[in-house]
Amino acid sequence: MAVKIRLARRGRKKAAMFDIVVADSRSPRDGRFIEKIGTYNPQTNPATINFDGEKAFDWIMKGAQPTDTVRAMLSYRGVLYRKHLQLGVIKGAISQDTADQRFTDWKEQKDAKIEGKRTSLGNAKDEARQQRLAAETKVKEARAEAQRAKQAAALAAAAPAAEGETTEAEAPAETTEEAGA
Repeated sequence: MAVKIRLARRGRKKAAMFDIVVADSRSPRDGRFIEKIGTYNPQTNPATINFDGEKAFDWIMKGAQPTDTVRAMLSYRGVLYRKHLQLGVIKGAISQDTADQRFTDWKEQKDAKIEGKRTSLGNAKDEARQQRLAAETKVKEARAEAQRAKQAAALAAAAPAAEGETTEAEAPAETTEEAGA
């Protein structure tokens, strides 16, 4: 029986999520499987990959063959590197302590790199939001300034007309005063 580690699709249309499963190679993609070892969500950025590394490592060591996509995920999470180190231990090339130390160092570097990507994406998103807000504020201020100028022009147009009316009203009063004096 050939055993494969592969993806089984689930989720709705255009919002796919996948289960990482160990299955007989003859069973259908979304059909019967031996064991579910994790999930994969390609909709997030970076893609969310959650699986039990111990189970995946055990199945790889037993001879299960991952598909190309799952192989990339296992490599990304270090399962294949761990297998490589374990084969070195079995052959006697390195000790178990050395292999564990190398894997731990690699894992820390990889986690730092992943976290760096997450923070840079978050910072880029925040920066883009700030730029959009600044551009929107400029447009809002320009509109407010244009509206103030329009209102000032309307007041200026209304003011001479009002001044003309008051001047005419004041002029007869002055003539009356002059006449009475």
